[in-house]
Amino acid sequence: MPSPSPVRVARGRLAAMVRHHPDDGAAVAEARRTLRVARLEQHIRRSVDAAPPLTVAQRDQLALLLRPEVGGPDVAA
Repeated sequence: MPSPSPVRVARGRLAAMVRHHPDDGAAVAEARRTLRVARLEQHIRRSVDAAPPLTVAQRDQLALLLRPEVGGPDVAA
């Protein structure tokens, strides 16, 4: 039996958190964030797999999108 995808795992954890701990706002928010990250990772992986091979410069350019700007607002929250 194949292991479940990270998106399915995150979705299940969020559902359990909402069902069993609905008053724990911070934990529910973190579970939602984890699900969003899993979905984003899945989308990026599928896009990269479907695209032609990237050059080093193209990979560096795309990686800049994921790095916060130095001195800019912190988008990690």
